[in-house]
Formats: sequence, structure tokens, C-alpha cells
Amino acid sequence: MKDHVCVGQIAGAYGVNGEVRLKSFCANPADIARYSPLAAEDGREFDLALGNPIKNGFAARLSGLRTKEEADALRGLRLYVPRDRLPEAEEDEFYHVDLIGLEVVDTGGTAIGRVANVVETGGGDLLELKITGVADTILAPFTRAVIPTVDMDARRIVLDPPEGLLPE
Repeated sequence: MKDHVCVGQIAGAYGVNGEVRLKSFCANPADIARYSPLAAEDGREFDLALGNPIKNGFAARLSGLRTKEEADALRGLRLYVPRDRLPEAEEDEFYHVDLIGLEVVDTGGTAIGRVANVVETGGGDLLELKITGVADTILAPFTRAVIPTVDMDARRIVLDPPEGLLPE
């Protein structure tokens, strides 16, 4: 699914008639409905109809689901759309999938690792960095102060770590 972007995830059943609790990963959460049909990693496709907003997502109907058990069986399933159906990212905006794997260099240009993941939090995104020669990963705030440069053409980011962020 390399040419697809994850836009949501099923959090379980909602009610008894096959509806699901849906988490949207879109900047505007309701936009997920614009990308229907959505693809699952196993090749299935689902037409999506959003229902009411609920805590941490939406009640939603996916095509082919009629019972609570069918909906519950999809808990954790991630939903994708082909990249070419998504809008281009604005300046200084990035799809998380595009950041994963980027080389991390310090402000002097010395390679120090790679982006392993992007972690969404209520207070802002964090980059999970795999530092060369270190077993554990570290989390760096994805802010202009800590990550002053993201160069997608060169496939690298510049890290200006605050005191104590990097292991000695």
C-alpha cells in the first residue's frame, strides 16, 4: 500500500446494526467521507457514510456491514486512499507517511539518524527518531524551533535539539 495514505481507523462497533466507531486522521476529520471508497490493507474496499460525531471520531456506516459482530471484527483496521486522490500538501504541511524514513541531520549537517514514526498528540505532533548507534528511540517535538528545516527533495530534516534531548 505504498501509494496509499492512511486516513482513518475503525475503533470498533457502534450500536447493533453494523455501524462502526471511526477515527479520522484527516486535518479536517469530516473530510474522510470525501475519499470514499476506502481501501483496507487486505484489499477490501468500503463505501463510507458518516453519521454523527462521537467522542474521538464518528459513528459511520461501511458498506457490507450489517451486525455488531461484523463491525467489531474490524476493530483496528486501518483505512487508506490512493495518494493521487488527496490534495497536495500546503507549504510547511506534510503527510506523516512522507516524513517516515527521512534522514535526520544536526544543524552542522552531521547525520544522526532517521524518522521512525510520527506520533499525534493533543498538543502537537512528535517525531519518533531512531538515533544511529542507540537502541531506544527519542521523541522530538515537530516544531519549527526543534525541526527548522524539512527538505523533502533531499529526503532529510534538520534537528536543532533542545538541551538533553539527544543521548550523550
